[in-house]
Amino acid sequence: MRRLSEGLLMIAAALAMVPVATATATVRATPTNVDVSQRHLNESEEAIAVNPTNPKNIVVVTNVGHKEAGLTAGMFEGVSFDGGRTWSTKLIGNNDNLGDACCDPSLSFDQYGNLFMTYLFQVENTVPIALSTDGGLNFNVVGDIVAPPSGTPTKSGGDNRGLFRFVDQPTITAAHGEVWVIFNAGGPMFATGAPVSGFGQVGSFFVGEVVPGTNNCTYGDIAIGPAGQIMQVCTLTESGQGGGKLFVNIDPDGLGPANFGDRIFVTDTHVGGFDFIGPQPDRSVDAEPGLAWDRTGGLHNGRVYLIYTLEQKNESDNTDIFVRYSDDGGVTWSSGVRVNDDSTVNSQFLPKISLDPTTGNLAAVWYDSRRDLGTGGSGDSDGIANDDAQFWGAFSTNGGVSFGANVQISAGTSNAADSRNGIDYGDYTGLSFYGGVAHPSWSDNSNSTGNNPDGALHQLDIYTAALPVS
Repeated sequence: MRRLSEGLLMIAAALAMVPVATATATVRATPTNVDVSQRHLNESEEAIAVNPTNPKNIVVVTNVGHKEAGLTAGMFEGVSFDGGRTWSTKLIGNNDNLGDACCDPSLSFDQYGNLFMTYLFQVENTVPIALSTDGGLNFNVVGDIVAPPSGTPTKSGGDNRGLFRFVDQPTITAAHGEVWVIFNAGGPMFATGAPVSGFGQVGSFFVGEVVPGTNNCTYGDIAIGPAGQIMQVCTLTESGQGGGKLFVNIDPDGLGPANFGDRIFVTDTHVGGFDFIGPQPDRSVDAEPGLAWDRTGGLHNGRVYLIYTLEQKNESDNTDIFVRYSDDGGVTWSSGVRVNDDSTVNSQFLPKISLDPTTGNLAAVWYDSRRDLGTGGSGDSDGIANDDAQFWGAFSTNGGVSFGANVQISAGTSNAADSRNGIDYGDYTGLSFYGGVAHPSWSDNSNSTGNNPDGALHQLDIYTAALPVS
């Protein structure tokens, strides 16, 4: 859930478009879609995770519309033990042992099979961290991140201004014997971590770090490197539809004594913090940057990847998905590689990236309006150009140098405005890539599976698919 921050910088910049190269990865045709939620009313903002100790165990958690459903709290959860074909579902955080969950779920399995989750409360101004040791069937809160003491180290004067005025958009990641969470703390980004020594063995979260130079830098992500180092990315934007800049910070020793270093500029995006586009007319979009760090020990071990949305001309709604990579821990970055291979000026938005830890290959997914030309047919539900969307993806098998032919993942075409969800598709999508199979999750009101109880009302269900690299 994005909230409007005050005092955001005015930014105007330009970035030349980089042509798409061709990678060798190919994929099957549109995969079988599965309606996970099959629930009355709307769901959006989905997190998905695959258990590396049992890849048939997949977990999805999403927002639900509380007011429309007469709820005071709660999130939707789906758990599968057959690779995503069938799901057991329930509401969690509906004033149960997880408290009064509001929204913004984030999930991460570690190498031991621990599943970590973070989210926001309805009322409490803290960030909970929950752990499941049974594949997502049950969670227990193992951390509750509260305002740090006044002596918390900062790298730049004033970075703790407004600290914990509110908390927003937490993201969690677990690997290399540690788990980290980062969120916007009502001004700067704030991060903390804990050691993990085995299955169910999670230590205490340290007091946390204010990330320097991140005041009003939001909508970010966090990743763990092969030596346990930590990188965060966030977007410094205007409050509305103006330009945006992406910055990263690196903590060189993770749970060690060092703190995050000064911010490093990566690229301009032309995407503001609340950038309204045709297919996301009520909620708007941000650049939605995401990170993936190669820890495989393979050819590109240590390479870190950054995905983001670029608007080719400010307020053109011609948004594309780009990936850059760094081989020196984020100090310098490659040129941007355009992932979507269409030749239209329509919108692509809300990307997600994931790296397969068994191969080092990359998967990227996003919403895509390329087929909505306003002329009817597949991709156009209402004769209006660039207001419908499908879900698309692509793979890279050469370390992000290029991406293969794009594949349409969603079998149907959705229109977010028809759902009357208020936040359209939400602020982000879900993706988990393991063992050569990518598992995306997205909000969909096409009712292409015929399982949506609100199909005639065009409300949003949570869909997924299994997308293998062939």
